[in-house]
Amino acid sequence: MARHLITSALPYINGIKHLGNMVGSMLPADVYSRYLRQRGHDVLYICATDEHGTPAELAAKEQGLPVDEFCAQAHDAQKAVYDGFALAFDYFGRSSSPENREITQHFARKLNENGFIEERAIRQVYSPADGRFLPDRYVEGTCPHCGYDRARGDQCENCTRVLDPTDLINPRSAISGSTDLEVRETKHLFLLQSKLQHEVEEWVARHEDDWPHLASSIARKWLTEGLHDRAITRDLDWGVPVPADTWPALAAEGKVFYVWFDAPIEYIGATKEWADQDPENRDWKSWWYDVDTTVRYTEFMAKDNVPFHTVMFPATELGVREPWKKVDYVKAFNWLTYYGGKFSTSQKRGVFTDHALEILPADYWRYFLIANAPESDDSSFTWEHFTATVNKDLADTLGNFVNRVLSFSKKRFGEEVPAGGEPGAAETRLGEEIARLLAEYEEHMEALQFRKAAAALRALWSAGNSYLEEKAPWLEIKTDKDGAALTLRTAMNLIHLYAVVSEPFIPATSAAMRQAFSLADDTASWVTQDEAKALTAVPAGTPFTVPPVLFAKLTDEDLETYKERFGGVTAE
Repeated sequence: MARHLITSALPYINGIKHLGNMVGSMLPADVYSRYLRQRGHDVLYICATDEHGTPAELAAKEQGLPVDEFCAQAHDAQKAVYDGFALAFDYFGRSSSPENREITQHFARKLNENGFIEERAIRQVYSPADGRFLPDRYVEGTCPHCGYDRARGDQCENCTRVLDPTDLINPRSAISGSTDLEVRETKHLFLLQSKLQHEVEEWVARHEDDWPHLASSIARKWLTEGLHDRAITRDLDWGVPVPADTWPALAAEGKVFYVWFDAPIEYIGATKEWADQDPENRDWKSWWYDVDTTVRYTEFMAKDNVPFHTVMFPATELGVREPWKKVDYVKAFNWLTYYGGKFSTSQKRGVFTDHALEILPADYWRYFLIANAPESDDSSFTWEHFTATVNKDLADTLGNFVNRVLSFSKKRFGEEVPAGGEPGAAETRLGEEIARLLAEYEEHMEALQFRKAAAALRALWSAGNSYLEEKAPWLEIKTDKDGAALTLRTAMNLIHLYAVVSEPFIPATSAAMRQAFSLADDTASWVTQDEAKALTAVPAGTPFTVPPVLFAKLTDEDLETYKERFGGVTAE
């Protein structure tokens, strides 16, 4: 079995994330990790909070907390939400960790030794109203390329072009809104990406044919425009400090590394954090440094993060001139919108992950989001679509099947799986159909095509309903009790199969379905083609219980309540 290293884009520390953040990185990474583990692979799924940069400082200031204390509390709050969504990270770290500081400084020293870092005097935006130099993200203005009037000084969210603050038209402070900005001289470290352009192009060329079009096209666009030398330090109080042994003057001035320099390194840092918890049994370097060829590294992220992960971080790794693991596959997502507009905390529009868990269990959200993941294009969340999906797929197709099979069998045959007769033509056809759909599901999961995988899973659930309608045990029992018992036993085996193969999508519900059967030795991690055809994992005589309703239907009243609370008007 292969070794799979999986990372999802680091959620930023300043606030709970919305559903778009969840479906654009962490949730699909979790679904894929769970699937690979079930198939017997060695999986390490790593994530962390991204804690450096000006937004963290400002958020801490707003709450009247020291920035380190704010980040510690915010990390725990985010982790609680991700636990609520059943995200099965192997480790969820923090970019402010000592491990990340150590590795980031190591990378910087090596890049400097190899001639890829240069100290330069630059003229930088200074805001007298704020009494500080303004980092890129806190200069806003109009993008010179596309005209978007809320572009930030590091990147335009609209056209994804990388910018410098001085590129912006009509710049203003994002802190105070002041347009009284000055340009003053200060010194910073620059990563000489221009020297690495050719190497990065060669590296991307070896991988881009395997990547989704979204990821490869963004990387290629960046390279076509040319890699520019980028400042990798900032004037902040919070961040990975510039090492004094290499740059004493800058260290004395309190310079720290740019968050986009240290954040991707935190994937490595978090792995070391994980290993440091159990150093006798965990080897972080076997995943990241001079790794064997069986390690396959997959990254999950939304499209705005793609340039940094397909060009900037690989350039950093290449420039270090050490055998660090680089990404093999970049699974990029478009954006999930809310009724066609952006999620907005200030405007109270859209569903944020903590509120989502307040109103419904995680599996409702997990299934809907993955079944409608924005893979090929942006997709829009609407309460109407969410309600219809929950009611049709989860409540009717899966939940109702489980409830009526187990309830009817308990009523007519007692609390053990009935024996009945031998499988006939209907069971043979069912087994072949289930095996075919399972193969289709596996194919899509292996290809990281999540919407198609969800459709195949839904088809598996539907096949059970079609079989039940064909055999109609509620009628069959009147003339052929053994035949009805066979039908119910077969349907119960379908329930067990659904419990196993649905686990990546709806883990809590899958556990409830599996626990309905008191099997002496239920160690099945996956279902083979032969097992899918035979449907004999739950033998006659197995005690069972009827679980509570797996998915409650959402009513018109629920729909209106949610729209009123979270907003339901199409955004302008």
